[in-house]
Amino acid sequence: MKDLISEKEVNLLQRRLIQWYQKNQRKLPWRQTRDPFYIWISEIMLQQTQVKTVIPYYLKFLDRFPDVASLAEADMQTVLKIWEGLGYYARARNLHRAAKIVLERHGGEVPSSQQGFRKLPGVGPYIASAVLSIAYGLPYAVVDGNVKRVLSRLFLIDLPVNNASSYRTFEEIASGLLHTRQPGIFNQAMMELGAMVCRSSTPSCSTCPLIKNCRAFKKQQVAIYPKRIKTKPVPTHHIAVGVVYKKDRVLITRRKSEGLLGGLWEFPGGKIKKKEDAQETCIREIKEEVNLNIKIDSFITRVRHAYTHFKIVLDVFCCSYLSGRVKLNGPVDYRWIRLGEIDDYPFPKANRRFIPLLEPSTPGLPEP
Repeated sequence: MKDLISEKEVNLLQRRLIQWYQKNQRKLPWRQTRDPFYIWISEIMLQQTQVKTVIPYYLKFLDRFPDVASLAEADMQTVLKIWEGLGYYARARNLHRAAKIVLERHGGEVPSSQQGFRKLPGVGPYIASAVLSIAYGLPYAVVDGNVKRVLSRLFLIDLPVNNASSYRTFEEIASGLLHTRQPGIFNQAMMELGAMVCRSSTPSCSTCPLIKNCRAFKKQQVAIYPKRIKTKPVPTHHIAVGVVYKKDRVLITRRKSEGLLGGLWEFPGGKIKKKEDAQETCIREIKEEVNLNIKIDSFITRVRHAYTHFKIVLDVFCCSYLSGRVKLNGPVDYRWIRLGEIDDYPFPKANRRFIPLLEPSTPGLPEP
């Protein structure tokens, strides 16, 4: 660290950054508390999710689960329903499992040690450093995308920020800069600077409190930092889904608890094979997945949705039950429900986008 910046410069950088943060920080609900449970929830939600999206979920979640015990004792489906729409559902499942462990092994108190906290499901280096520094004032530096971008520009770091092997270097530099008497404030200031000023595409260098420390600015190289490894284009999967009506009820199935969208409910369907049209896929997938024979009555809509590593194009069909008894192959549960009951179940966002278009019974509209 000494070859990058002197101790005197570190002290000056810390002072400038903290003063800027205290004057310019956004008033966010999780900054109004030192409760480690509340801070933990906020940091989990903020992973890969924008602040403006998180705020209403954070408030709703803590209104329903105000402490570790209430979360630990809740049913997983209830937790997923509260989380519905926020995405990355493994976060909710891990939180639920972790809350049970905290209640059973730690008396409901969030562990205040790195060793104890890191053992909880879903708690990695970033979450541990953020919660322990902000809630308990422990000297652990956080390293997220915002922090790596700030550090890359401050010190002209050529290591790609999206390469896991670079993490150790960024962590060492961040630790060398950390204000050990005010670690929580300093960490939040670094993240806030990256989010509000040292942005990826439109940095506001003229308002940056660290402009005098920034080597990228001095060399007019801000635009080329941080360095990244080029990633491959994400694939697109074409999927056919059937809303199967049996009189005034529709069939929904539940995904297994682990994996993508684990534990959520959905309408049966699957990927379209080569030389197969969407209607053929819908009939085949429903037969394979739930052992039912159906006929397609109408096309409902097409939904496009993006996940982190792939995109989907969802063709949705209105179908009528013909024969067969449900036998599951893939899903772990099923229900025949009235549409008025559908809000009782947690669904993926892609399903939620076409649910308002559904009719109480088979509408039989013509395909466009």
